[in-house]
Amino acid sequence: MSEIVYILQNDAMPGLVKVGMTTNSIEERMRSLDTTGVPLPFRCFFAAEVLDAKKVEERIHEAFGDQRVRAKREFFKISPHRIKAILDLVLIKDVTPGQEVETEVGDANALARSESRSEKAARFKFSMVGIKQGAQLRFVRNEKITATVVDDSSINLDGEVLSLSPATLKALKKTGLTWKSVQGSVYWLYGDMTLQELREESEME
Repeated sequence: MSEIVYILQNDAMPGLVKVGMTTNSIEERMRSLDTTGVPLPFRCFFAAEVLDAKKVEERIHEAFGDQRVRAKREFFKISPHRIKAILDLVLIKDVTPGQEVETEVGDANALARSESRSEKAARFKFSMVGIKQGAQLRFVRNEKITATVVDDSSINLDGEVLSLSPATLKALKKTGLTWKSVQGSVYWLYGDMTLQELREESEME
């Protein structure tokens, strides 16, 4: 029996991640969470097959308890890569779905439209966080994948200059994930923080 701990995000709940476990497939679990009370489908940032999912989940909930939104809910105000770093230590197998998980026909398109609206409303600029041309970024899902900042809104990945989201989709494809849309600032590290974390920190100053 598979035991999986997962990290989910939902565009309708910006800034929050859901950390839970399942003994079913991650796809089944995501579909079970996609109820009429949730306007958009969940995305799986990372899912790990582990030896004792209940114990791992409990330890993660305990470790990040001060970031928990409500005591009896599995939602945390935290960058998902912080939790992934813990799961990497106990990982047996990466079982993150290679494609968006759809409950209804058109779910992937709904996610893409939501992502497009979010990007237009708050497009990331490197100048927002003081990152200069030539800075090197590391990809969260595989830090051997790196990119170089070209200008205020684009990076060079494997010799191709792209804006952040297309570059992220290209990097995801290199790790076996063929998603159609993504929030690029969540997936790139500068130093030990994601671009999104840096942005949120700068906006609090």
